[in-house]
Amino acid sequence: MSPLVSLITALALLLYLVLTINVSRYRVKYNVPAPQMTGNQDFERVLRVQQNTLEQLVLFLPVLWLFSFYVSPLWGTGLGVVWLVGRIAYAWGYYQAAKRRVIGFGISSISSLVLLLGSLIGIIWVTIF
Repeated sequence: MSPLVSLITALALLLYLVLTINVSRYRVKYNVPAPQMTGNQDFERVLRVQQNTLEQLVLFLPVLWLFSFYVSPLWGTGLGVVWLVGRIAYAWGYYQAAKRRVIGFGISSISSLVLLLGSLIGIIWVTIF
C-alpha cells in the first residue's frame, strides 16, 4: 500500500486533534465548563465542527483504505486530499456562521461518497473477475 494513504490518514487524525483542541480552547474562552455542551453559540459551533468531523471520520477512514486497496492508492490519496480540504473549509465556514458550512460539507461528503461507491465497485469487480 502507498505511504501516501497512510499520510492522508495521519493528516485526517491530526485535523481531528486540532479541532478537539479548539473545543478545549473555546470552553475556556467562553466559560463553558465540562460536561456542559451549550451556553455560547460560538462554542457550540466549534463543538459541532469537532463532533461532525468525528462522525465523518467513521465513514471516511475505512472507505479511504478500501478504495486505495481495491481501486487505486493514487486516486484514493487524491480523494483523501479533497476530503481534508472539504473538512477544513467546513470548519472555517462553520466557525464564522452555521450557514457557511455548506460548501465544505458538500466537498467532503461527495469525496466520501465517491470513495464508498468506488470501493463497492472495486470489491465487486475483484470478486466476480
